[in-house]
Amino acid sequence: MSVAEADQAQAPVDKILEVNNLRMYFPITEGVMIQRKVADVKAVDDISFFMYRGETLGMVGESGCGKTTTGRCILQLEKQTAGDIIFNGRDISTLSRSEMLQFRQKVQVIFQDPYSSLNPRMKIGDIIGEPMKVHGIIPDKEERNRRVAELLSLCGLSPQFSDRYPHEMSGGQRQRVGIARALALNPEFIVCDEAVSALDVSIQAQVINLLEDLRDELNLTYLFISHDLSVIRHLCQRVAVMYLGHMVELAECQELFDNPLHPYTQALLDAVPIPDPTIEKARAHKIVKGEIPSPINPPSGCVFHPRCEKAVAGCSQSIPELREITPGHWVACSEA
Repeated sequence: MSVAEADQAQAPVDKILEVNNLRMYFPITEGVMIQRKVADVKAVDDISFFMYRGETLGMVGESGCGKTTTGRCILQLEKQTAGDIIFNGRDISTLSRSEMLQFRQKVQVIFQDPYSSLNPRMKIGDIIGEPMKVHGIIPDKEERNRRVAELLSLCGLSPQFSDRYPHEMSGGQRQRVGIARALALNPEFIVCDEAVSALDVSIQAQVINLLEDLRDELNLTYLFISHDLSVIRHLCQRVAVMYLGHMVELAECQELFDNPLHPYTQALLDAVPIPDPTIEKARAHKIVKGEIPSPINPPSGCVFHPRCEKAVAGCSQSIPELREITPGHWVACSEA
């Protein structure tokens, strides 16, 4: 039984997002005048999950595992190769142009780099007010300026910042501007793509607390993409672990950290340093052998089997299905 099928068998819950068998392949072509496809980069390869309204789902994994591509497909910044993305009960691939505009109001994004995601030639007030102007939410300029001041205050900034340019602000302040811009259209769902990874640790804590407060106050739903497991543990209710375009484990946050079942998840958690230097020095470190395979030509069967110390002969033959080991704890490993 798949994640989606198991979810349907449960009592009715308020789901905001369902992703079923999502694939995103980027073609590799050769030739100048006449181009032909020679291969595909399999950035996301058949993943399924769902999200409840008001929760934060963390998505973790190494660089290049498909986390950001998944988020971009949900935002429809990339058109998926295959699979269904259902938001509020509607398949977004079937939406008309006017319905897509409404969808884009409800789904927003906070980018990783708070400097490159802001137009350096625009003042902060114009950056935050632009979405409201484009979508016709608040056509009156004075009323729009008042709303910008409210959003700046909500995100912990003085309304006077509306007359500044991005280069006149610190990294943490710029990221707060990015959050305010994401809130401008009163969204229901926000993709946080490495939203705090470019910030200093002390500023990270402030932004994470802000995101928590906004989630509770505005009933927001976050897909929180990150490689920082300590941030994930603090902010998220559930965690999905990805490796080479595949989802290998999905569980409640505390369950995943206390009882990781997939060898890759175990390796990820083992790599997290312990704050006590004495304990950190004494503990044995497990280093995952080998290199990450190419997404152009991934291994047969389980994509992690060439690096897995628990691999058996069957691991290279068939792709393990994501199966429920204990209630709410899913893992794609035949040996788990």
